[in-house]
Amino acid sequence: MNISVTELKNKLEAEESLVLIDVREPHEHDEFNIGGRLIPIGNIPQAIEDLSDHKDDEIVVYCRSGNRSGMAQQFLQQYGFSKVKNLTGGMLAWQESFPI
Repeated sequence: MNISVTELKNKLEAEESLVLIDVREPHEHDEFNIGGRLIPIGNIPQAIEDLSDHKDDEIVVYCRSGNRSGMAQQFLQQYGFSKVKNLTGGMLAWQESFPI
């Protein structure tokens, strides 16, 4: 399942409960981020145990364009995370929709 940048922005503004995970590299996160927890895609397997308390929570994963976060989404789903959404278009779509 995917989530659009508009849907995510509305959820964040409404302070809905969700887990936001940025799977980009640290330098990308430093350049621009929307407050997600940084777990680079290569570190997702090691983070499974830390994230286990969130197996039934809504999780939104994002990256630059949606490709890496799509891989993270599939990986998390394989480990039983039931409500993982990929941000369609990633940070590129976010910055296009909501320029600073």
